Amino acid sequence: MRAHRSLASVATLLLVRCGGTPALVDAVPLDAAPPIEDTSLEDAATTDATPEDAATVDAATVDAAQPPEDAPSRLDSGMADDGPASVDLGPSLDRPASADLGPSLDRPDVPAARDVEAARDVPPTPVCRTRVTYGSAWLRPAGHPNDYDDVDGQITWDGACAADGGNSVATLSNGWRPYFSGRSGCIMAFDYSAGCALANARCATRVGYGPSWLAPANHPNRYDDVAGALTWDGACTNTAESSAALSNGWVPHFRGAGACSMGFRYTQCGGLYENPVVGSDCPDPGVTRDGNTYVMVCTGGGYRIRTSQDLVHWTTRGLIFPDGQRPGWATGDFWAPEIHRVGNRWVAYFSARHRDGSLAVGAATANNALGPYTDLGRPLVQVARPGVIDAHFFQASNGARYLLWKYDGNAVGARTPIYIQRLNADGTSLTGSRVELITNDRSWEGALVEGPWMIERAGTFYLFYSANGYATSRYAVGVARASAPTGPFTKRAEPILVTGGAWAGPGHGAIVQGPSGDWVHVYHAWRAGRVGTDPGRLVLVDRIDFLDGWPRMISAPLSRSQPMP
Repeated sequence: MRAHRSLASVATLLLVRCGGTPALVDAVPLDAAPPIEDTSLEDAATTDATPEDAATVDAATVDAAQPPEDAPSRLDSGMADDGPASVDLGPSLDRPASADLGPSLDRPDVPAARDVEAARDVPPTPVCRTRVTYGSAWLRPAGHPNDYDDVDGQITWDGACAADGGNSVATLSNGWRPYFSGRSGCIMAFDYSAGCALANARCATRVGYGPSWLAPANHPNRYDDVAGALTWDGACTNTAESSAALSNGWVPHFRGAGACSMGFRYTQCGGLYENPVVGSDCPDPGVTRDGNTYVMVCTGGGYRIRTSQDLVHWTTRGLIFPDGQRPGWATGDFWAPEIHRVGNRWVAYFSARHRDGSLAVGAATANNALGPYTDLGRPLVQVARPGVIDAHFFQASNGARYLLWKYDGNAVGARTPIYIQRLNADGTSLTGSRVELITNDRSWEGALVEGPWMIERAGTFYLFYSANGYATSRYAVGVARASAPTGPFTKRAEPILVTGGAWAGPGHGAIVQGPSGDWVHVYHAWRAGRVGTDPGRLVLVDRIDFLDGWPRMISAPLSRSQPMP
């Protein structure tokens, strides 16, 4: 005969027999749920943002975002509300074990108490929250420290930007009406947390056209939706029929002079930023990627090293050559550095003045991108005066490694060819013979070409370069392309990046893929009207679009807010 069950065992049995497996979570409208902590959008905020800041809105904003008072609770008790007040316990507890007490607790078809408890630990459905980030033209309300609001539910905007005197206003789906300076100031980003229907959407742009837009035939909507990031520099032709050039090559037309009016909505693009990303002198920025971290170095001193996770917010981390550790063969003119991973090491390539008076290319190695670096003790590339500058490392998809540089012929009134030559496996010595890629032979290039940077995309090699005098507004960026890294290269007739808007003399930068996967150009430029003076050459980041097989930067240099790189 089996032993009698204990009182505790029977109590557990009763839980299973009477209640079954408790319900986990009743379906509740997402906007009725109280907010939970969500960090999926924090990277879109500026570095001084805090969770407390994110919740700061004016009284009207708070009221608009609250769930209705009669909203159901987030979780129920897990038991039926209409069950009987008492339970028939059945046979007396002192009956023999052979009595029919129902299913045995140790049978596999009956859930154990631990399974019931595990079910209660299942996390609730994520709550939907929207981060609305406002562009730089936003007229910030008093007492609102942030450039964003975090709101319960999925909030959006139809892209319409209405004029209101000299300003513009947008109406959001929750009734909010943010104002912006200027007639086309409406720029906002909407980023959604995991509980939202659009959480897994890819970055997209809606451009909403103003009332003067001349819609093409068979275009019923007053907007266009575009995959990825679409931008506009704000420029509008002042003719009887005005037009604007968008970054993807579109040219919308508007009735009347200076009548271009558009709003830009960015969905799930990670927030917004504005140029410059480094507001102090940082010429010739060279950028590389180490995992999820970008590493940047610029001309000057011991070559300051900066790092960033997003190409926008930069932190100083040290120097390639701290005081007292500069190469013994060099006397000054430390220009145009780059750091690259070559095999299992990092190599910093740079230009400097040799003791004999010529300019030369040097190299220093380290086991970490942040150093410490040890110079080779000799130049890597050196020729007779005037010498060579602007070294660039490139590795092709087949593993072949190359070094590019410029002959500094403009210093003696000669042409300035850009060369390429194979490197050995560790990137610290040359092999084979050099090959000339391009030289200054276009009128817009003036006395020189310099600052080469090569990328490989879809089987084509693109050589970006800068031309003309760096301390003038004529400095600009051109591009050439070829089917092999050694050429022959064909130049695009006109430069792809020139002086415009708030910026002058853009150029000499790095081409990398941002966290979004888009190709971007990290380059320097002067503030318009301040070429050659303080604050110097600042760092800008703008996207590159590929149109008809050529890189284009139609909206750049861009001062307006745009999606994160």
